[in-house]
Amino acid sequence: MGTVIFEYKDVKASERLEAFAEKKLNKIFDRYEFVIRADVFFKTENTSNDETGKKCGIRLSAPGPRLFSESSKNTFEESVDVTVTELLRQLEKRKQKMKTY
Repeated sequence: MGTVIFEYKDVKASERLEAFAEKKLNKIFDRYEFVIRADVFFKTENTSNDETGKKCGIRLSAPGPRLFSESSKNTFEESVDVTVTELLRQLEKRKQKMKTY
């Protein structure tokens, strides 16, 4: 498994949240062995919308340009879910490009 580094801004560190994020990230590390590290950022935003405010950003270190995605949802778990799904989509594109070379 790759390395996962967590950063918090205006959010209290949470082992439960880290375990949830690592479980989701394992899908990426298992499927794409070229991904060596994930930086996960949790941040609380002041928003007027109840559907957003818990922000998660994930940056992946892999060959080529870094991959990054973030989302802001009602809970950090939802944000992690959406962000990981988007990264999986980006990784699939990258893998297709790698095959053509």
